[in-house]
Amino acid sequence: MDLDFFRASFLAVLQGLTEFLPISSSAHIILPKELLGWADQGLIYDVALHVGSLLAVVVYFRRDIMVLLSAWLASCFRGRHSEDSRLAWYVVLATIPAGLTGFLLKDYVEQYSRSMLLIAFTSIFFAGLLFVADRSGRQNATLGEMNLRSALLVGLFQVMALLPGTSRSGVTMTAGLFCGLDRRSAARFSFLLAIPIIAAGGLLEGVELAQSEYAAQWGMVLYGLVLSALVSWLCIHYFLRLIERIGFMPFIVYRVLMGLVLLAVYFLRMP
Repeated sequence: MDLDFFRASFLAVLQGLTEFLPISSSAHIILPKELLGWADQGLIYDVALHVGSLLAVVVYFRRDIMVLLSAWLASCFRGRHSEDSRLAWYVVLATIPAGLTGFLLKDYVEQYSRSMLLIAFTSIFFAGLLFVADRSGRQNATLGEMNLRSALLVGLFQVMALLPGTSRSGVTMTAGLFCGLDRRSAARFSFLLAIPIIAAGGLLEGVELAQSEYAAQWGMVLYGLVLSALVSWLCIHYFLRLIERIGFMPFIVYRVLMGLVLLAVYFLRMP
């Protein structure tokens, strides 16, 4: 890993923003490499940035996590069921499809993760799907009104996030809207789902890292982790405050433009 201060900062901010906004992190990560010719930053820095995002979402939802965990344990060992325990079970169940599929198809996903053409098409397609979800029906249900069918649908949609350019947060919010959740509730459930998914992904990458030899710039790694966590926290905070007011249209337009840029770069480079 050989990172200067600018590249380390740029990638950390990019991770913090794109992990939770519905704009596809893979589409943004590929652009600096393709347009600026940057070398790969290395697995250890990727792990650090994802750990930063994980810390941010855990800290931001720390009270919710404690309540949900306590309710979940009470439902498991004491048979006490409540609205909070149901939501906790929904998070667990919605995580299983993507977690299992990602584990089984990890090598296949990595093989196509840098396909600019695929990322461009999926970015545009899922922007259109988000547009349809945001404009169809009435989204007025809260997380307390969520049911098992809705949780499983969101979980199945999350499997599609394994396709580069899809955006995990974008596709889970899309599913939440299709299930009738209001925008804020769809976003909150998406962020809660991010915790086990990011943790599992970071654990797998960490195991690979432990089995390899890396010469790391530990000061830069720590800096990237902290900056990623800070930007991620701010992103979650302001997104939840603004989403009901601004809606998803700015992100939909941005994704379409991003996809068109990637398509233009791809075809311009064709021989």
